[in-house]
Amino acid sequence: MRALVIVGLLGVLALGFVITAIVRDSQGNAGTAQGCPDGWPLADLNLRERKDVKINVLNATDQPGLAHTVADELSNRQFQVQKTATEKKQINGIAVLRYGPKGVGSAHLLQAYFLNNATQGYDPARTDDVVDVVLGNNFQQLATTTEVNQSLGDSGPPKAPKGSCPSPPAK
Repeated sequence: MRALVIVGLLGVLALGFVITAIVRDSQGNAGTAQGCPDGWPLADLNLRERKDVKINVLNATDQPGLAHTVADELSNRQFQVQKTATEKKQINGIAVLRYGPKGVGSAHLLQAYFLNNATQGYDPARTDDVVDVVLGNNFQQLATTTEVNQSLGDSGPPKAPKGSCPSPPAK
């Protein structure tokens, strides 16, 4: 009987410790806007529909007219092409996606059109929601719809870049 009283008392104490730890948890807001360190930008992780994604298409290759060709393809796929231009410096990769905290979800979607092989160009100081698609010398073509869906499935949901916090979900 005495052993049961001791076990019961230990159980009540353990439950008290657990409740106190949960109530006083200082990491309860970790990974959310409320737990974000001062000065860190809030990354918009909402995966946008193509019609809501604003892009600039930039040619960083020696192929004349590539930005216009790819911009037309992306426009036909319902992206909002803001402008096309030529970059001064060529790049050797497939593409670079340049964006700020408001463009994280949009860049995640665009990454699938490059089969997750575009280089990320996150800039925490950028304030717009436009993604610059900078085409490199190794670019060949955009992914098909099936390949895009496969890439999105493989990559999972958008994640906040290093040095940022997820913004609260849109309501």
